[in-house]
Amino acid sequence: MTTQEIANNLVAWCNSGNEARCYQELYSPNIVSIEPEGASENPVARGMEEVAKKGEWWEENFEVHSTKASAPIVADNWFSIRHEMDTTHKPSGQRSQMSEISVYEVKDGKIVREQFFYDVPEE
Repeated sequence: MTTQEIANNLVAWCNSGNEARCYQELYSPNIVSIEPEGASENPVARGMEEVAKKGEWWEENFEVHSTKASAPIVADNWFSIRHEMDTTHKPSGQRSQMSEISVYEVKDGKIVREQFFYDVPEE
């Protein structure tokens, strides 16, 4: 798959609620996933096992009311997407809307790196 095809699939599957398919078909087993500093105790997840744990933490802590991924912007082996989310933080019950920019690197037909950019709430 080309970078454009991977980007298009990721957007389509995210927008249809089929994020699991992205991890199964588009991601390298050696994926590196990076969150902003201060967003979590371990901002870098390496490999599908650590990425899966990050996803489990998200599901335990947030109820997602809606999410939307923008059309991708592709440049060579890179693409970016804007994600908009309406969520409720389960422990506090606080509902909020947020947006983030995600940047992906593709090598050998798989996503090998993703990095998320968003404002981290101050505590």
